[in-house]
Amino acid sequence: MQLSMWALLFLWFFVFLAGFVDSAAGGGGLISLPAYLFVGLPPHTAIGCNKFSAACGTTLSAARFFKNGAVDWQVAAISAVCSFLFSYLGTRLALMINQETLKTALVVVLPIVAVLLLLKRDFGTENQSAGIPKKKAFLLAAGAGSVIGFYDGLIGPGTGTIAIIVFSAWMKYDLKTASGNAKILNLASNYASLIAVIFGNKVIYSIAVPAAVFGIIGNYIGAGFAIKKGTAFIKPLMICVIILLFGKLFYDVFGTLFFS
Repeated sequence: MQLSMWALLFLWFFVFLAGFVDSAAGGGGLISLPAYLFVGLPPHTAIGCNKFSAACGTTLSAARFFKNGAVDWQVAAISAVCSFLFSYLGTRLALMINQETLKTALVVVLPIVAVLLLLKRDFGTENQSAGIPKKKAFLLAAGAGSVIGFYDGLIGPGTGTIAIIVFSAWMKYDLKTASGNAKILNLASNYASLIAVIFGNKVIYSIAVPAAVFGIIGNYIGAGFAIKKGTAFIKPLMICVIILLFGKLFYDVFGTLFFS
């Protein structure tokens, strides 16, 4: 399959933008996946190419967060292992689970989360994770990795954003470290899904590889902003992503009622 130069430029811009957003606040797939579909890729191929570029970009942003000390590597590693296993399981069981029920629940939950983020001004401003006993922190990390990884394999959109919220709200990390931990978790779930789409021959490398380069650049720049600016940069971006995710899920659940 070949794309015109204009289609490629369109795709590269939005994959770059997705990488920039995803590296700081998660939710990049809400931007990049529609871009792959818009230029004419079949759904399964679009998912495969999107997973390829997302995995490449997340690898770089995760490394940058880690290099700058914005990752609790023990907690992140535990959550990543569980995320990998359960993401693969979620992908395998996707056809056996009622996804619409989960999407409906998220349509209810996400506006509440957005309101709480707006009202709680000190959310994620300080790293208070040291106050949580190590054993409890490891159990929370395992639980978060399992649930979020399963969600990523089953549904997908907004995985990184949900992970940041969990690390901040449950485990008391500041948003910068929560974002770094989320990158490690999301990296594992991305690679689990990537393995599935590669073996399913759903990746067109002539499209995915150049797009991945732009995704990597976006991730690099976005991670730099997140590390330098911290909560002041991440929190508003997270709220925007939550609103975008809510709109996407609302359309998935109720779109046929209003737009048919």
